[in-house]
Amino acid sequence: MTSIPVDPQESSSVRAAAREPELAPLEIDLDDSRVALSHRGDAELRLARTLFRALNMPLVARLGTALGPLAVRWGLPFAERIVLATVYRQFVGGRSLLEAGDTVAQLRERDVLSVLDYGAEGKDDETAYNQVMAECIRALEYAADNPGIPVVSTKLSGLASNALLETVSTGRPLTADQDAAYRALSRRVESLCHVARQSGVQLYVDAEESWLQPAIDKVVLSASLRYNRGRAVIFNTYQLYRHDRLAALYGHHAQCRSRAVVLGAKLVRGAYLEKERERAAELGLPSPIHASKAATDRDFDLAVAYCLDHLADLEFVNASHNQQSALAMLEAMAEREIARGDRRTLFCQLYGMSDSLTFNLAEAGYRVAKYVPYGPVREVVPYLVRRARENSSVDGEMSRELRLIERELTRRQAA
Repeated sequence: MTSIPVDPQESSSVRAAAREPELAPLEIDLDDSRVALSHRGDAELRLARTLFRALNMPLVARLGTALGPLAVRWGLPFAERIVLATVYRQFVGGRSLLEAGDTVAQLRERDVLSVLDYGAEGKDDETAYNQVMAECIRALEYAADNPGIPVVSTKLSGLASNALLETVSTGRPLTADQDAAYRALSRRVESLCHVARQSGVQLYVDAEESWLQPAIDKVVLSASLRYNRGRAVIFNTYQLYRHDRLAALYGHHAQCRSRAVVLGAKLVRGAYLEKERERAAELGLPSPIHASKAATDRDFDLAVAYCLDHLADLEFVNASHNQQSALAMLEAMAEREIARGDRRTLFCQLYGMSDSLTFNLAEAGYRVAKYVPYGPVREVVPYLVRRARENSSVDGEMSRELRLIERELTRRQAA
């Protein structure tokens, strides 16, 4: 728990506190299960408890993530129905934009924004890349008419092949076919940025593996210099578990500032730790990952502080599930007298995860969003597998979710 001074320009609940005679500091308990889970009924919580208990068992989680996609793909009886009633229900906002819209509306009632994320993993051909682009454009146009959706997210590996991104990342000359494919990728990103700019919606581009990231940086920075005039339209993602990404953040900001454009930065710790270390070992390369979690935490907090110090020409999102990082940012905002609802800042967590952070921050008047993936069950299963693997191995996330649910069920039984 920490105490943060009240800003009278914030949400209604905070403004009410600000009318107290002595303007006493508002206490924020990021572990308050009552606030975090008030939108969920007892039966729903019991189902979530069962799910997180299973995900907390390494063997069960590995078997589920290995066999689940196969069962759905093979059309085994009830497989899709089971997925829909369990992990899909917990982590996905809907099978279509319209279904996701219902989730967005429910979050909006709790003063939580949504980042739309088409969860279907792209196939490896030009037709599929154009389909992903078209779906992203539909999401941007849908968001334009919905104040609860300020952002749409995408991955460049859904808009071009990994092989192309890896080749561009090496800096080697491209063949004629590769050059044509790279130009096609650039046009797709330009199209998305154009629609985003016209719609008043922001576009987040996910980070990917280190051997693909230089190409992503190149494409996103080029689009930033063209479209981020006056405000951030396109955001790059910085994985701070890599020892070179804090310097990349500084360098990209310097390039944007020299051209009088705004840098958009999404800060995360990282999602490919095991894969990165295994590949580095196999190829005899230095690992791109920090040697310790403490070094990752240090760089993440330095990145947050840097962004808060440069809001004149930088907008950013703290997309971490780490409670200590959230608390550090609250303290830093208070020290700098930055309003809780400042539109250049955002906290963001995955739908179905870290509700203790999301809803307690929103209740206190901070600008907060959930990543809301959507898409057909059969298409989203690979996405679900990836998210489950990423988040079950970071910071004891599954255990924390389980503890929060059990605490709330116990509280309700005692009430």
